[in-house]
Amino acid sequence: MTVRIAIPEPSSDSDYSGRSLPAYVEALEAAGASAIVVKINQAQEQVGKLLAGVQGILLPGSRYDVDPRRYGEEPQPECGPVDAARTALDEILLNNAFHLKKPILAICHGAQTLNVWRNGSLVQDLVTDLKTEVNHSPGRTVVEAHPVKIAEGSRLAALLPGGATLETQVNSSHHQAIRIPGDKLRITAVSPGDGVIEAVELDSPDHFVLAVQWHPERTRAESAVSTAIFKSFVEAATVWQAPRPQDSVIVK
Repeated sequence: MTVRIAIPEPSSDSDYSGRSLPAYVEALEAAGASAIVVKINQAQEQVGKLLAGVQGILLPGSRYDVDPRRYGEEPQPECGPVDAARTALDEILLNNAFHLKKPILAICHGAQTLNVWRNGSLVQDLVTDLKTEVNHSPGRTVVEAHPVKIAEGSRLAALLPGGATLETQVNSSHHQAIRIPGDKLRITAVSPGDGVIEAVELDSPDHFVLAVQWHPERTRAESAVSTAIFKSFVEAATVWQAPRPQDSVIVK
């Protein structure tokens, strides 16, 4: 049976979702999975029934920002609008995934919302807060925007294809990033030019949780590393088994 991965509609903005969702679906299908799209504003009961039949969760990017009030800060002028419906849906998906230890791949906005859900915080605007000279948002068509340095011994390093080095080029399309990693999330990649956190993963050998700030779904055709990220995620979902009731806990 084909492994099934739940992915929320990226945004309440239907035009954005229409542009961005196909790349995620194609990346999952190329890795051997079936994408189960969860509609924004779908009834919670319906979402629960849908999640009973999936083995992994992919949290995609979004055109909206994560609300700084969720991590105890007032929004800066540079912050964009938030998407309350996507936030609520992500909460349901994350609770289900952590309760049952389902594999999670979080990308860009998904990585940020995972981090905040785990009680971490964000840089609200990279240019204003960090004065960085690295261009983290050159656009969706730029395949190699800047390098990232991957931590040796990390889950991310382990999935790299043969011959790949720990420093690789990624595309980039964001103005926010993780500032303080959330509970049990460890930093596994940074931008060497300015120290911006580019990936975190759950410090747990038996639960695949990987979050990357870049967009591997956009560069799957050009990047062996992007392909390997989706392949490893789908492999983890393929072997996932629901834990015994006494082992099912929400790790917050």
